[in-house]
Amino acid sequence: MDTKKVWFITGAGRGMGKIIARAALNAGDKVVATGRNTDVVAKAIGESENALIVQLDVTRPAEAKSAVNAAIDRFGTIDVLVNNAAQFFGGFFEELTPDQIEEQLQVALIGPMNVTRAVLPVMRKQRSGHIISISSGAGISGFEFNSAYSASKFALEGWMESLSPEVAPFDIHTTIVNPGFFRTEFLTEASSTYAKHSIEDYEDRRANYMSFFNGQNGQQSGDPIKLAKAILIIASEVQPPQRFIAGADAIGIAEQKIVDLQAQINVYRDLSSAMAYED
Repeated sequence: MDTKKVWFITGAGRGMGKIIARAALNAGDKVVATGRNTDVVAKAIGESENALIVQLDVTRPAEAKSAVNAAIDRFGTIDVLVNNAAQFFGGFFEELTPDQIEEQLQVALIGPMNVTRAVLPVMRKQRSGHIISISSGAGISGFEFNSAYSASKFALEGWMESLSPEVAPFDIHTTIVNPGFFRTEFLTEASSTYAKHSIEDYEDRRANYMSFFNGQNGQQSGDPIKLAKAILIIASEVQPPQRFIAGADAIGIAEQKIVDLQAQINVYRDLSSAMAYED
């Protein structure tokens, strides 16, 4: 029995998409590596008979369908979809433009929906598959200067959690991955855009956050190669987790969220519990 998988990876030209694609190829799997610029993807992935490079802007449903068709024509199936394509719009909500917020949602939420919608008929037909969506620690807890990004990741997680029971009867699994800070190109100019300073009240905090993000670029504690290997392990499991929190910093965010939620429940437990009609 052939245990090798066919991976369909978005945003494979750089960052985690590139590293996951390489890890899958090194494991002997087949990879459909997609991106908006196929030259960039091809350079990132390298030549391999097990790799198919396909044009895909995830915000365009027609391109998603074409990319899936190309994958089926070449490899006959798709076993693992990795919704990885990403963009980060940083800034305070008031300073982010409506267009920037719209683009954030298009790339991080609507894009994965477009690609998953194109892939699901394949997985339903074969009664197997695994959908992995890359979220963030900012999908667990909101942070200032991350309002648009957190909104997109919270929405991504709500969609994925709802999708999971919808597709489980077809033996299709779903996994949300919540990475902390990993040393990829995510904080470079190619992947990150910041709101232009326009409101004096935010000036000092904005300067602090810009200093923080610029200082983090290239210094993140997480090793993306280790994360890619972890994702390959998860994809090989018979019952993969519905959520994988990656990195000690991400675990810290999740654990603090649990503490905060429990505290908020407890403070108003009596008032919250007294909402039913009285007989």
